[in-house]
Amino acid sequence: MDQERQRNHILGLLFFGVLMAALDIAIVGPALPSIQRVFDADERGLSWVFSIYVLGNLVGTPPIAALSDRFGRRALYVASLSGFALGSLLVAFAPSFPVLLIGRLAQGISAGGIFPVASAVIGDTFPPERRGAALGLIGAVFGIAFLIGPILGGLLLLIGWQWLFLINIPIAAILIGFSVKLLPGRLRTTSAPFDLAGLVTLGLILTGLAYGLTGLDPARLQNGDLPWPAIGSLAAAIALAPLFVTVERRAIEPILQPSIFRSRQIWLTAALAIGAGIAESAIVFVPALLTAAYGVSSSTASFMLLPVVLAMAVGSPISGRMLDRFGSRIVVTIGVALSGAGLIVLGGWPTSLVAFYVAALVAGLGLAILLGAALRYILLNEVPVHERAAAQGLLTVTMGSGQLLGAVLVGLIAAAGGGAVTGYGLAFLAIGVGIFLLTAAALGLKDRAAERASALTHAQQA
Repeated sequence: MDQERQRNHILGLLFFGVLMAALDIAIVGPALPSIQRVFDADERGLSWVFSIYVLGNLVGTPPIAALSDRFGRRALYVASLSGFALGSLLVAFAPSFPVLLIGRLAQGISAGGIFPVASAVIGDTFPPERRGAALGLIGAVFGIAFLIGPILGGLLLLIGWQWLFLINIPIAAILIGFSVKLLPGRLRTTSAPFDLAGLVTLGLILTGLAYGLTGLDPARLQNGDLPWPAIGSLAAAIALAPLFVTVERRAIEPILQPSIFRSRQIWLTAALAIGAGIAESAIVFVPALLTAAYGVSSSTASFMLLPVVLAMAVGSPISGRMLDRFGSRIVVTIGVALSGAGLIVLGGWPTSLVAFYVAALVAGLGLAILLGAALRYILLNEVPVHERAAAQGLLTVTMGSGQLLGAVLVGLIAAAGGGAVTGYGLAFLAIGVGIFLLTAAALGLKDRAAERASALTHAQQA
């Protein structure tokens, strides 16, 4: 019973840590007008309040995750919470807009360590037959954050936009105290030198990838105006990839084990994560379709997305329990099929209100599976204990890359289709078909028996 209570306390700690990081994406929207007024920022500059958080998250995840495999979950979770609090403090008291962006970057980098480390802790402390339910609860955080984030943001805005960020300070302090008490320390000791060359090379690749994808403005591309800095960043990231592989092969204890990339299961999971990121990014553009199709305001269009958010909040814990019972192949296949089907219905009947709400619920349930527990569950079973966080970090990077790529694809396809209702309908239809075709990858995953055997093998090796 004591062990069970300890696990529940750990799960609660991880839940609120991830919720804090997720809220800082959903809660910042109400503060943007005040930030724009105080710092006299233009629209493009203001967009970086979101973008730089995503960029930091993408770049910060793999290093922090890999460091937690080496130096322990507790140390890196505490460091991530501390960095997030420091970034929040910097944003709240920023004397200029560039300093505010630096604070958001610090928040994004630190948040990049919170979710992968939390997933790895679940793998370390929960038995295989209960990991899905635990991961499902953590995955539900994002739906909850987008439900309460705007409401909480509106309330805090009454006493000043800075409080949207200052509220993180006491929360982080409480979580740090419980982390020191509850989380496991270093799982192993090693005398192997730290793979600094691999860490730096990977950081450069991810920085180039994140900046390049963020800078690919669909409107400029459509007009033939090529954003050369973004293209150069992407080219540099691609050129550095072979160097990173060489560095990792020579390292005694690499940041990412080359054996990870020899696993068919991991390649399939990475492909599914990119697809999930693209699908999630497409949903962000649904309010633009609703505004064009029904003439509603932007706020009303955002409110109409409530079925998606509710489906994600409810579907994530349910899908987690399904993973424990049926395994990942069946559950992930259902998730991919639902996500693709929802977008196809949305794109095929963009002016039908009934079709919209059906699509919203279907796509929401599909995304609940893919963005919640399922893909993280696969990696917990597929890699050794000392590589769990690094593998979770890799998943976050592939999903984040899909999100950035999805934004570019929706913009390009919508513009090519003439914009407005027709253009967005075409974009959702094309992306929905592409996602639906990924069911072939989901069906290629290991069956329940093979998955359990893999988890047992890695548990025995630990």
